[in-house]
Amino acid sequence: MARPPRAVFVTLLATALCVSLASGASAGTSRTAQETATAPAVLAPAKTEGVAPTTAGVQKAVAAILVDPALGKHRGIYVYDASRGKPVFSVGASTPYTPASTLKLLTTVSALETLGADYRFTTKVVSAANGSLILVGGGDPLLTSKRSSSTTDYPTRASLQDLAVSTAEALKAQGTRSVSLGYDASLFTGPAANTNWEPNYLTEGIAARTSALWVNEGRLSAGKARRADSPEQAAATAFATQLRAAGIKVAPTLKPVVAPADAKAVAQVESPTVGEIVEYVNLHSDNDGAEVLLRHVGLATKNGGSYTDGIKGVRATLTKLGLDVSKATIYDGSGLTRANHVPLDLLAGAIRVAASSEHPELRHLLTGLPVAGFTGSLEDRFAGPGAGAGTGLVRAKTGTLTGVHSLAGYVRDRTGTLLVFAIATDNVAVPKTLAARAALDRAAAALANCGCAA
Repeated sequence: MARPPRAVFVTLLATALCVSLASGASAGTSRTAQETATAPAVLAPAKTEGVAPTTAGVQKAVAAILVDPALGKHRGIYVYDASRGKPVFSVGASTPYTPASTLKLLTTVSALETLGADYRFTTKVVSAANGSLILVGGGDPLLTSKRSSSTTDYPTRASLQDLAVSTAEALKAQGTRSVSLGYDASLFTGPAANTNWEPNYLTEGIAARTSALWVNEGRLSAGKARRADSPEQAAATAFATQLRAAGIKVAPTLKPVVAPADAKAVAQVESPTVGEIVEYVNLHSDNDGAEVLLRHVGLATKNGGSYTDGIKGVRATLTKLGLDVSKATIYDGSGLTRANHVPLDLLAGAIRVAASSEHPELRHLLTGLPVAGFTGSLEDRFAGPGAGAGTGLVRAKTGTLTGVHSLAGYVRDRTGTLLVFAIATDNVAVPKTLAARAALDRAAAALANCGCAA
Protein backbone atom coordinates (compact mmCIF):
# COMPACT_ATOMS: atom_id res chain seq x y z
CA MET A 1 0.00 0.00 0.00
CA ALA A 2 1.27 3.44 -0.84
CA ARG A 3 1.84 5.85 2.03
CA PRO A 4 0.24 9.26 1.60
CA PRO A 5 2.62 12.20 1.80
CA ARG A 6 3.43 13.05 5.42
CA ALA A 7 2.52 16.67 4.74
CA VAL A 8 -1.04 15.57 3.98
CA PHE A 9 -1.31 13.79 7.31
CA VAL A 10 0.16 16.71 9.23
CA THR A 11 -2.26 19.14 7.57
CA LEU A 12 -5.23 16.91 8.28
CA LEU A 13 -4.25 16.39 11.88
CA ALA A 14 -3.57 20.05 12.53
CA THR A 15 -6.95 20.99 11.11
CA ALA A 16 -8.67 18.25 13.11
CA LEU A 17 -7.30 19.50 16.37
CA CYS A 18 -7.64 23.27 15.78
CA VAL A 19 -6.35 23.78 19.31
CA SER A 20 -2.86 24.34 20.66
CA LEU A 21 -2.00 20.72 21.35
CA ALA A 22 1.24 18.87 20.70
CA SER A 23 0.83 15.24 19.73
CA GLY A 24 3.23 12.54 20.89
CA ALA A 25 1.92 10.08 18.30
CA SER A 26 3.67 9.21 15.06
CA ALA A 27 2.12 8.15 11.76
CA GLY A 28 1.21 4.50 11.54
CA THR A 29 0.27 2.27 8.64
CA SER A 30 -0.46 3.76 5.27
CA ARG A 31 -3.66 4.25 3.33
CA THR A 32 -4.21 3.80 -0.38
CA ALA A 33 -4.49 6.83 -2.62
CA GLN A 34 -8.17 6.04 -3.14
CA GLU A 35 -8.85 5.91 0.61
CA THR A 36 -7.07 9.17 1.37
CA ALA A 37 -8.60 10.98 -1.60
CA THR A 38 -11.75 11.54 0.46
CA ALA A 39 -9.94 14.21 2.46
CA PRO A 40 -8.27 17.10 0.62
CA ALA A 41 -4.61 17.97 1.22
CA VAL A 42 -5.57 21.47 2.34
CA LEU A 43 -8.81 22.05 4.19
CA ALA A 44 -10.76 25.28 4.40
CA PRO A 45 -10.15 27.35 7.53
CA ALA A 46 -12.46 26.49 10.42
CA LYS A 47 -15.38 28.88 10.87
CA THR A 48 -17.39 28.85 14.07
CA GLU A 49 -19.10 32.24 14.22
CA GLY A 50 -22.83 31.92 13.74
CA VAL A 51 -22.65 28.25 12.73
CA ALA A 52 -23.84 25.78 15.33
CA PRO A 53 -24.74 22.11 15.00
CA THR A 54 -28.36 21.27 15.67
CA THR A 55 -30.02 18.18 17.03
CA ALA A 56 -31.71 17.67 13.67
CA GLY A 57 -28.43 18.13 11.81
CA VAL A 58 -26.53 15.57 13.83
CA GLN A 59 -29.46 13.17 13.71
CA LYS A 60 -29.56 13.46 9.94
CA ALA A 61 -25.85 12.64 9.73
CA VAL A 62 -25.93 9.51 11.90
CA ALA A 63 -29.50 8.19 11.88
CA ALA A 64 -29.07 5.67 9.07
CA ILE A 65 -25.90 4.30 10.66
CA LEU A 66 -27.42 3.86 14.11
CA VAL A 67 -30.16 1.55 12.79
CA ASP A 68 -27.60 -0.85 11.32
CA PRO A 69 -28.72 -4.26 12.67
CA ALA A 70 -25.06 -5.23 13.16
CA LEU A 71 -25.03 -2.93 16.19
CA GLY A 72 -27.37 -5.18 18.16
CA LYS A 73 -30.21 -4.05 20.37
CA HIS A 74 -28.32 -1.90 22.86
CA ARG A 75 -26.58 0.86 20.93
CA GLY A 76 -26.28 4.59 21.50
CA ILE A 77 -24.47 7.83 20.79
CA TYR A 78 -23.89 11.04 22.72
CA VAL A 79 -22.61 14.21 21.01
CA TYR A 80 -21.49 17.38 22.76
CA ASP A 81 -20.73 20.76 21.18
CA ALA A 82 -17.46 21.63 22.94
CA SER A 83 -17.15 24.90 21.02
CA ARG A 84 -20.30 26.22 22.70
CA GLY A 85 -20.42 24.07 25.80
CA LYS A 86 -23.69 22.20 25.40
CA PRO A 87 -25.04 18.73 24.52
CA VAL A 88 -26.39 18.61 21.00
CA PHE A 89 -27.64 15.08 20.37
CA SER A 90 -28.07 11.70 22.03
CA VAL A 91 -29.95 8.49 21.38
CA GLY A 92 -29.90 5.31 23.39
CA ALA A 93 -27.89 7.08 26.07
CA SER A 94 -30.33 6.70 28.96
CA THR A 95 -28.76 3.46 30.18
CA PRO A 96 -25.08 2.75 30.88
CA TYR A 97 -22.94 0.58 28.61
CA THR A 98 -20.16 -1.88 29.15
CA PRO A 99 -17.35 0.48 28.10
CA ALA A 100 -14.49 -1.97 27.54
CA SER A 101 -11.27 0.02 27.06
CA THR A 102 -12.94 3.41 26.73
CA LEU A 103 -13.02 3.18 30.54
CA LYS A 104 -9.30 4.05 30.40
CA LEU A 105 -10.39 7.63 29.70
CA LEU A 106 -11.75 7.86 33.23
CA THR A 107 -8.62 6.34 34.76
CA THR A 108 -6.15 8.44 32.79
CA VAL A 109 -7.95 11.76 33.19
CA SER A 110 -8.01 11.07 36.92
CA ALA A 111 -4.28 10.32 36.92
CA LEU A 112 -3.55 13.60 35.17
CA GLU A 113 -5.73 15.53 37.60
CA THR A 114 -4.41 13.96 40.80
CA LEU A 115 -0.73 13.43 39.97
CA GLY A 116 -0.05 16.17 37.44
CA ALA A 117 1.22 15.72 33.89
CA ASP A 118 4.86 16.34 34.85
CA TYR A 119 5.06 13.85 37.72
CA ARG A 120 7.49 10.93 37.42
CA PHE A 121 7.66 7.61 39.27
CA THR A 122 10.99 6.69 40.85
CA THR A 123 12.54 3.24 41.04
CA LYS A 124 15.45 3.27 43.44
CA VAL A 125 18.06 1.24 45.26
CA VAL A 126 18.55 2.03 48.95
CA SER A 127 21.02 0.78 51.52
CA ALA A 128 19.70 -1.10 54.54
CA ALA A 129 21.11 -1.03 58.07
CA ASN A 130 22.87 -4.38 57.65
CA GLY A 131 24.70 -3.21 54.58
CA SER A 132 22.41 -4.93 52.11
CA LEU A 133 20.62 -3.27 49.21
CA ILE A 134 16.90 -3.00 48.60
CA LEU A 135 15.33 -2.47 45.18
CA VAL A 136 12.28 -0.29 45.83
CA GLY A 137 9.42 -0.14 43.33
CA GLY A 138 7.78 3.22 42.75
CA GLY A 139 5.00 2.00 40.49
CA ASP A 140 6.60 2.77 37.13
CA PRO A 141 4.29 1.00 34.65
CA LEU A 142 6.79 1.21 31.76
CA LEU A 143 9.99 0.14 33.54
CA THR A 144 12.06 -2.24 31.40
CA SER A 145 14.78 -4.74 32.21
CA LYS A 146 17.15 -3.41 29.53
CA ARG A 147 17.51 0.00 27.95
CA SER A 148 16.08 0.28 24.47
CA SER A 149 18.46 0.39 21.54
CA SER A 150 15.86 2.29 19.49
CA THR A 151 15.95 6.06 19.26
CA THR A 152 12.34 6.23 18.08
CA ASP A 153 10.57 4.55 21.01
CA TYR A 154 8.11 6.87 22.72
CA PRO A 155 8.20 7.57 25.53
CA THR A 156 11.80 6.89 26.59
CA ARG A 157 11.57 4.37 29.41
CA ALA A 158 13.61 3.89 32.55
CA SER A 159 15.50 0.59 32.75
CA LEU A 160 16.96 -1.67 35.42
CA GLN A 161 20.08 -1.82 33.28
CA ASP A 162 20.69 1.89 33.80
CA LEU A 163 19.84 1.56 37.49
CA ALA A 164 22.31 -1.32 37.86
CA VAL A 165 25.10 0.63 36.18
CA SER A 166 24.56 3.63 38.46
CA THR A 167 24.34 1.38 41.52
CA ALA A 168 27.53 -0.45 40.60
CA GLU A 169 29.39 2.82 40.14
CA ALA A 170 28.28 4.03 43.57
CA LEU A 171 29.22 0.74 45.22
CA LYS A 172 32.65 0.60 43.60
CA ALA A 173 33.32 4.18 44.71
CA GLN A 174 32.73 2.95 48.26
CA GLY A 175 34.96 -0.06 47.74
CA THR A 176 32.02 -2.50 47.77
CA ARG A 177 32.06 -5.42 45.34
CA SER A 178 29.65 -7.86 46.96
CA VAL A 179 26.09 -7.33 48.26
CA SER A 180 22.90 -9.07 49.28
CA LEU A 181 19.69 -7.83 47.70
CA GLY A 182 16.09 -7.50 48.81
CA TYR A 183 13.12 -6.00 47.01
CA ASP A 184 10.21 -3.83 48.14
CA ALA A 185 6.89 -3.70 46.27
CA SER A 186 4.85 -2.50 49.23
CA LEU A 187 3.66 0.75 47.62
CA PHE A 188 0.60 -1.05 46.26
CA THR A 189 -1.64 -3.11 48.53
CA GLY A 190 -4.50 -5.56 48.18
CA PRO A 191 -4.95 -8.33 45.61
CA ALA A 192 -2.57 -8.19 42.65
CA ALA A 193 -5.34 -9.37 40.31
CA ASN A 194 -8.84 -7.95 40.02
CA THR A 195 -11.45 -10.39 41.31
CA ASN A 196 -13.87 -9.26 38.59
CA TRP A 197 -11.60 -10.37 35.75
CA GLU A 198 -12.12 -13.62 33.92
CA PRO A 199 -9.77 -16.32 35.31
CA ASN A 200 -8.14 -16.85 31.91
CA TYR A 201 -6.90 -13.24 31.86
CA LEU A 202 -4.06 -14.32 34.14
CA THR A 203 -3.56 -17.89 32.94
CA GLU A 204 -3.37 -16.80 29.30
CA GLY A 205 -1.31 -13.68 30.00
CA ILE A 206 -3.99 -11.22 28.90
CA ALA A 207 -3.31 -9.19 32.03
CA ALA A 208 -0.52 -9.04 34.58
CA ARG A 209 -0.65 -9.19 38.35
CA THR A 210 -0.40 -5.50 39.15
CA SER A 211 2.71 -4.60 41.12
CA ALA A 212 4.57 -1.47 42.19
CA LEU A 213 7.75 -3.24 41.09
CA TRP A 214 7.83 -4.95 37.74
CA VAL A 215 9.61 -4.85 34.40
CA ASN A 216 8.27 -5.32 30.89
CA GLU A 217 4.74 -4.93 32.28
CA GLY A 218 4.96 -8.02 34.41
CA ARG A 219 6.63 -10.23 31.82
CA LEU A 220 9.66 -12.41 32.32
CA SER A 221 11.43 -10.61 29.47
CA ALA A 222 10.73 -7.96 26.85
CA GLY A 223 8.24 -8.41 24.05
CA LYS A 224 5.34 -10.84 24.39
CA ALA A 225 7.01 -13.16 26.87
CA ARG A 226 5.09 -15.10 29.52
CA ARG A 227 3.74 -13.14 32.47
CA ALA A 228 5.55 -13.62 35.77
CA ASP A 229 3.69 -15.26 38.66
CA SER A 230 5.54 -12.81 40.92
CA PRO A 231 6.36 -9.67 38.90
CA GLU A 232 8.32 -8.11 41.75
CA GLN A 233 10.53 -11.17 42.21
CA ALA A 234 11.08 -11.33 38.45
CA ALA A 235 12.13 -7.68 38.50
CA ALA A 236 14.54 -8.27 41.38
CA THR A 237 16.03 -11.26 39.57
CA ALA A 238 16.51 -9.18 36.43
CA PHE A 239 18.14 -6.42 38.47
CA ALA A 240 20.50 -8.88 40.16
CA THR A 241 21.54 -10.14 36.74
CA GLN A 242 22.21 -6.60 35.55
CA LEU A 243 24.14 -5.79 38.72
CA ARG A 244 26.36 -8.85 38.25
CA ALA A 245 26.97 -7.81 34.65
CA ALA A 246 28.12 -4.44 36.00
CA GLY A 247 30.76 -6.14 38.14
CA ILE A 248 29.00 -6.58 41.50
CA LYS A 249 28.65 -9.98 43.16
CA VAL A 250 25.08 -10.53 44.36
CA ALA A 251 24.03 -13.17 46.88
CA PRO A 252 21.73 -15.77 45.28
CA THR A 253 18.82 -15.33 47.71
CA LEU A 254 16.48 -12.43 46.94
CA LYS A 255 13.94 -11.67 49.67
CA PRO A 256 10.89 -9.39 49.83
CA VAL A 257 11.37 -6.69 52.48
CA VAL A 258 10.03 -3.24 53.34
CA ALA A 259 12.64 -0.53 53.07
CA PRO A 260 12.98 1.85 56.03
CA ALA A 261 11.43 5.24 55.30
CA ASP A 262 14.75 6.95 56.01
CA ALA A 263 16.90 4.55 53.98
CA LYS A 264 19.60 6.32 51.97
CA ALA A 265 19.26 6.15 48.20
CA VAL A 266 22.21 4.65 46.35
CA ALA A 267 20.85 5.20 42.83
CA GLN A 268 17.56 5.79 41.08
CA VAL A 269 15.87 6.06 37.70
CA GLU A 270 12.75 8.00 36.78
CA SER A 271 9.82 7.06 34.59
CA PRO A 272 8.48 9.13 31.71
CA THR A 273 6.10 11.85 32.87
CA VAL A 274 2.54 10.95 33.78
CA GLY A 275 1.46 12.92 30.72
CA GLU A 276 3.60 10.75 28.47
CA ILE A 277 2.42 7.57 30.19
CA VAL A 278 -1.21 8.60 29.75
CA GLU A 279 -0.58 9.19 26.05
CA TYR A 280 1.00 5.74 25.74
CA VAL A 281 -1.77 3.98 27.66
CA ASN A 282 -4.55 5.49 25.56
CA LEU A 283 -2.73 5.24 22.24
CA HIS A 284 -2.01 1.53 22.65
CA SER A 285 -4.93 0.67 24.96
CA ASP A 286 -2.46 -0.61 27.53
CA ASN A 287 -4.43 -2.56 30.14
CA ASP A 288 -1.50 -3.08 32.50
CA GLY A 289 -0.44 0.56 32.46
CA ALA A 290 -4.02 1.62 33.20
CA GLU A 291 -4.21 -0.68 36.21
CA VAL A 292 -0.99 0.77 37.63
CA LEU A 293 -2.29 4.31 37.14
CA LEU A 294 -5.48 3.31 38.96
CA ARG A 295 -3.42 2.37 42.05
CA HIS A 296 -1.60 5.71 41.88
CA VAL A 297 -4.91 7.57 41.80
CA GLY A 298 -5.89 5.73 44.96
CA LEU A 299 -2.66 6.81 46.64
CA ALA A 300 -2.84 10.40 45.37
CA THR A 301 -6.36 10.79 46.74
CA LYS A 302 -5.24 9.30 50.09
CA ASN A 303 -7.51 6.29 49.75
CA GLY A 304 -4.74 3.71 49.48
CA GLY A 305 -2.88 1.57 46.98
CA SER A 306 -5.36 -1.21 46.19
CA TYR A 307 -7.54 -1.37 43.11
CA THR A 308 -10.64 -0.71 45.21
CA ASP A 309 -8.90 2.35 46.66
CA GLY A 310 -8.09 3.46 43.12
CA ILE A 311 -11.72 3.19 42.09
CA LYS A 312 -12.72 5.36 45.05
CA GLY A 313 -10.10 7.86 43.95
CA VAL A 314 -11.31 7.87 40.35
CA ARG A 315 -14.92 8.44 41.37
CA ALA A 316 -13.93 11.27 43.70
CA THR A 317 -11.72 12.89 41.08
CA LEU A 318 -14.33 12.72 38.34
CA THR A 319 -16.85 14.26 40.71
CA LYS A 320 -14.36 17.03 41.49
CA LEU A 321 -14.08 17.68 37.76
CA GLY A 322 -17.84 18.19 37.60
CA LEU A 323 -18.77 14.81 36.09
CA ASP A 324 -21.75 12.79 37.29
CA VAL A 325 -20.66 9.29 38.35
CA SER A 326 -23.92 8.35 40.08
CA LYS A 327 -24.98 5.95 37.31
CA ALA A 328 -21.51 4.48 36.74
CA THR A 329 -20.41 1.09 38.02
CA ILE A 330 -16.62 0.77 37.93
CA TYR A 331 -14.59 -2.28 38.95
CA ASP A 332 -11.18 -1.76 37.38
CA GLY A 333 -8.98 0.79 35.64
CA SER A 334 -8.60 -0.82 32.23
CA GLY A 335 -12.11 -1.86 31.23
CA LEU A 336 -11.28 -5.56 31.11
CA THR A 337 -14.28 -6.63 33.17
CA ARG A 338 -17.76 -6.76 31.73
CA ALA A 339 -19.13 -5.74 35.12
CA ASN A 340 -18.26 -2.10 34.36
CA HIS A 341 -21.22 0.00 33.22
CA VAL A 342 -20.74 3.66 32.31
CA PRO A 343 -23.09 6.27 30.77
CA LEU A 344 -22.03 7.67 27.42
CA ASP A 345 -22.13 11.24 28.70
CA LEU A 346 -19.54 10.30 31.36
CA LEU A 347 -17.18 8.80 28.77
CA ALA A 348 -17.59 11.91 26.62
CA GLY A 349 -17.29 14.02 29.75
CA ALA A 350 -13.69 12.97 30.31
CA ILE A 351 -12.88 14.29 26.82
CA ARG A 352 -14.98 17.39 27.36
CA VAL A 353 -13.21 18.52 30.53
CA ALA A 354 -9.79 17.79 29.00
CA ALA A 355 -10.66 20.05 26.06
CA SER A 356 -12.03 22.86 28.20
CA SER A 357 -10.15 26.07 28.86
CA GLU A 358 -10.53 25.45 32.60
CA HIS A 359 -8.34 22.34 32.57
CA PRO A 360 -5.17 22.77 30.51
CA GLU A 361 -3.50 20.28 32.87
CA LEU A 362 -5.54 17.52 31.24
CA ARG A 363 -4.46 18.09 27.63
CA HIS A 364 -2.42 14.87 27.44
CA LEU A 365 -5.70 12.98 27.46
CA LEU A 366 -6.39 14.50 24.03
CA THR A 367 -2.94 14.36 22.50
CA GLY A 368 -2.54 10.67 23.20
CA LEU A 369 -5.75 9.52 21.54
CA PRO A 370 -5.33 7.37 18.43
CA VAL A 371 -5.75 9.10 15.07
CA ALA A 372 -8.24 7.43 12.74
CA GLY A 373 -6.43 5.37 10.12
CA PHE A 374 -2.95 6.30 11.32
CA THR A 375 -1.95 5.51 14.89
CA GLY A 376 -2.42 3.20 17.84
CA SER A 377 -5.60 1.16 18.14
CA LEU A 378 -7.16 3.12 15.24
CA GLU A 379 -4.28 2.41 12.88
CA ASP A 380 -6.22 -0.17 10.88
CA ARG A 381 -9.64 1.42 11.25
CA PHE A 382 -11.71 3.80 9.09
CA ALA A 383 -10.75 1.93 5.93
CA GLY A 384 -14.21 0.65 5.01
CA PRO A 385 -16.92 2.25 2.85
CA GLY A 386 -18.30 5.45 4.34
CA ALA A 387 -15.54 5.84 6.93
CA GLY A 388 -12.85 7.52 4.86
CA ALA A 389 -14.05 11.01 5.76
CA GLY A 390 -12.84 10.42 9.30
CA THR A 391 -9.31 9.39 8.34
CA GLY A 392 -6.77 11.66 9.98
CA LEU A 393 -9.52 13.77 11.55
CA VAL A 394 -11.19 11.65 14.21
CA ARG A 395 -9.24 11.06 17.42
CA ALA A 396 -10.79 8.51 19.74
CA LYS A 397 -10.24 5.85 22.36
CA THR A 398 -11.38 2.41 21.30
CA GLY A 399 -13.13 -0.21 23.42
CA THR A 400 -13.39 -3.86 22.45
CA LEU A 401 -14.52 -7.02 24.20
CA THR A 402 -16.40 -9.93 22.67
CA GLY A 403 -19.78 -8.44 21.75
CA VAL A 404 -18.75 -4.98 22.97
CA HIS A 405 -17.52 -2.08 20.84
CA SER A 406 -17.14 1.59 21.73
CA LEU A 407 -15.49 4.81 20.59
CA ALA A 408 -15.11 8.01 22.56
CA GLY A 409 -13.23 11.03 21.28
CA TYR A 410 -13.48 14.29 19.39
CA VAL A 411 -13.50 15.75 15.89
CA ARG A 412 -14.03 19.06 14.10
CA ASP A 413 -17.03 19.08 11.81
CA ARG A 414 -16.89 20.89 8.47
CA THR A 415 -17.95 24.20 9.98
CA GLY A 416 -15.18 24.10 12.59
CA THR A 417 -17.24 23.06 15.60
CA LEU A 418 -15.39 20.81 18.02
CA LEU A 419 -17.62 17.82 18.67
CA VAL A 420 -16.99 15.43 21.54
CA PHE A 421 -18.70 12.08 21.18
CA ALA A 422 -19.15 8.63 22.67
CA ILE A 423 -20.64 5.74 20.70
CA ALA A 424 -21.17 2.24 22.04
CA THR A 425 -22.87 -1.09 21.61
CA ASP A 426 -22.58 -4.00 24.00
CA ASN A 427 -24.94 -6.54 22.48
CA VAL A 428 -23.23 -7.55 19.24
CA ALA A 429 -23.45 -11.07 17.84
CA VAL A 430 -19.95 -12.47 17.30
CA PRO A 431 -20.39 -12.92 13.51
CA LYS A 432 -21.27 -9.20 13.32
CA THR A 433 -18.13 -8.00 15.10
CA LEU A 434 -16.40 -6.37 12.13
CA ALA A 435 -19.65 -4.92 10.81
CA ALA A 436 -20.45 -3.35 14.17
CA ARG A 437 -16.99 -1.85 14.48
CA ALA A 438 -17.25 -0.46 10.93
CA ALA A 439 -20.60 1.13 11.81
CA LEU A 440 -19.01 3.00 14.72
CA ASP A 441 -16.29 4.21 12.37
CA ARG A 442 -18.89 5.46 9.92
CA ALA A 443 -20.76 7.32 12.65
CA ALA A 444 -17.61 9.14 13.80
CA ALA A 445 -16.69 9.89 10.19
CA ALA A 446 -20.18 11.29 9.61
CA LEU A 447 -19.56 13.84 12.37
CA ALA A 448 -16.33 14.89 10.67
CA ASN A 449 -18.04 15.24 7.33
CA CYS A 450 -21.20 17.10 8.32
CA GLY A 451 -22.00 20.73 8.91
CA CYS A 452 -24.62 19.40 11.32
CA ALA A 453 -26.46 22.71 11.20
CA ALA A 454 -29.48 21.60 9.21
